[in-house]
Amino acid sequence: MSETVEHAIQDEYGKDFAWCYGCGRLNEDGLHLRTGWDGEETVTFYEPRKEHTAIPGFVYGGLLASLVDCHGTGSASLAAAALRDRFIACRFPKADASRQDLKSGRES
Repeated sequence: MSETVEHAIQDEYGKDFAWCYGCGRLNEDGLHLRTGWDGEETVTFYEPRKEHTAIPGFVYGGLLASLVDCHGTGSASLAAAALRDRFIACRFPKADASRQDLKSGRES
């Protein structure tokens, strides 16, 4: 499979949240699912491995549950970040959105 997510929200998760079996970048045995923007939609690409077979031709349901769970959480995180950035841009139009005081909602 050649499709990949270059900038994934999971890359931004702190170490305490990066151990998920489905999407945790620090879980060596995990699936390493990655969710990112593709235009106005979020995407996750994953090709099941041989060991994810339930019966020939069908993927194990637990893998599907992990995919839905991690993609849903990643999509919600991306949407929240986009809303935060939009709020900062509206409230502080000349501000640099990367400033920590703006992220906390305190004016400098």
